Amino acid sequence: MANGVKKKIVLAYSGGLDTSVAIRWLQEKYDADVVTMTMDLGANTALDDARQRALRIGAIRADVIDAREEFVRDYVWPALQAGAIYEGVYPLATALARPLIAKHLVRIALEEQAFAVAHGCTGKGNDQVRFDVSTGALAPHLKVLAPAREWGMTRDQEIDYARQRNLPLKINPRSAYSTDENLWGRSIEAGDLEDPMNEPPEDAFDWTVSPAKAPNEPQYVEITFRDGLPVSVDGEALSPLQLVEHLHRLAGAHGVGRIDHIENRLVGIKSREVYEAPAAAVLHAAHRALEYMTLTKDQLRFKERMQQEYADLVYNGLWFSAHRKDLDAYVRSTQQYVRGTVRVKLFKGQATVVGRDSDVALYQHALATYDVGDTFDHRAAEGFINIYGLPVRTQARVQGKGLDK
Repeated sequence: MANGVKKKIVLAYSGGLDTSVAIRWLQEKYDADVVTMTMDLGANTALDDARQRALRIGAIRADVIDAREEFVRDYVWPALQAGAIYEGVYPLATALARPLIAKHLVRIALEEQAFAVAHGCTGKGNDQVRFDVSTGALAPHLKVLAPAREWGMTRDQEIDYARQRNLPLKINPRSAYSTDENLWGRSIEAGDLEDPMNEPPEDAFDWTVSPAKAPNEPQYVEITFRDGLPVSVDGEALSPLQLVEHLHRLAGAHGVGRIDHIENRLVGIKSREVYEAPAAAVLHAAHRALEYMTLTKDQLRFKERMQQEYADLVYNGLWFSAHRKDLDAYVRSTQQYVRGTVRVKLFKGQATVVGRDSDVALYQHALATYDVGDTFDHRAAEGFINIYGLPVRTQARVQGKGLDK
């Protein structure tokens, strides 16, 4: 306490056991007032209950922020334009949410003149890196505290800690899995999933029906893009949030978006990760199909290399970096002609692109057809092949011995 004023800490608060215990633990360890921030990113949580619980435990301020539109507009959409999918399968739902949470933690910390922000991450996962590095990028003077990295308590010890201090918690039976979710995706890990030979059981999934039990008739959906971003579904203009939520329901009902992956974590271990991402699966497939219609071969090939770089950057917690801003500038340039409509078939767990159309398509029927109306100059091919094959013929003539091996 300085000059009679207590220090302040701003805590990212989920309302669960770990962060509820963290409120009191931070108060006791640092003799500080705690402000909590709970964010609505589309997860099915009782947000007002969390706010009231934080206040009853002792938080001096408890903010609940609806950041769903901001999340889609400023984080999900740039990643979609970039085609950012970590290791080819993970659409980065959790990784994209963490810098947004950190941004608001820092904002509130500056308002409250707090000396630190805090989060509930352990020392084994990726999220600690994302929170710590994002905070350092936005407010280098702020200290970042991670109680679960420090206190060394087991779940049972946390429960005892809460009971000894009469914290107003309803202790639910321990879930078989550890989950995290927002409107772009849901992650499921731990429990029986830690054995990579175990098929994920149906009770691990919450957003998608089993493909075996999905409708026996396919559903077709048409998504229209402008500047590489989806703007309507089946001809109906939707806000970014509405569009994601709509596709989430449609695709989930057909079992689309299940992912089972052995993932390379930033902290150096491999982990078995299971995801559900219905809307992301559909939108990434549709977006990529439209790029194949509207970008040149060289643009596509270079962007494929950039996509991996972008995905790694997001996964590794470097959202608030000059490198990401530089990549965004390139991505925006590539997307100015990525417009048109893509038809996707949803059927038994698969989202398959079956049609695409664009007024600026580089696919031209008159050049591609073998039928009447073919405008390709077949005779020009002979000269092209002669020039293209010149290095091969020259080497064969000069160094020909052994080239047939």
